[in-house]
Amino acid sequence: MSSIDAETLYRALVDQIRAAFGQSLAASDGPVLAGIYSGGVWLAERLAQDLDAPHFGVVNVALHRDDYAKKGLHSQARPTELPFDVNGRRIVLIDDVLSTGRTVRAAINELYDYGRPASIDLAVLADRGGREMPIGARFTGATVELPANQNLVLARREDGAFTFTTEAR
Repeated sequence: MSSIDAETLYRALVDQIRAAFGQSLAASDGPVLAGIYSGGVWLAERLAQDLDAPHFGVVNVALHRDDYAKKGLHSQARPTELPFDVNGRRIVLIDDVLSTGRTVRAAINELYDYGRPASIDLAVLADRGGREMPIGARFTGATVELPANQNLVLARREDGAFTFTTEAR
């Protein structure tokens, strides 16, 4: 398998979101960014900076996962923090890799615990397919193909740049 360049995918994602929303992300009543812990939060933080968004939210899906009993809570996980009112807002939900759709479903449930958004658009760095739920991303860095026995893992270097590695499932 050839190397997947996370920075190239990130630039494609920025371009798509900028084309869709222009300067409205900087407006106080414009769409807001919310990243799914942890890779999605890294992306949301950098997107907020690159798109001049005033802030971004953190969505922790642990309590809404259907495999919660198996995985439990991670002590290092950030709790959900949403520095905006969810009610009536257009939310761009951000994750690093979209596969089955289960994490996104859990994140949507978590957002609804805080109110009722006007809409939720999904942005992902990589879509690897394998859906178990009817969930698709509006914004995608790229669709990637990996063997079913491998995971795509996002890492953030000290300089803020993103890289992908693969690991066995």
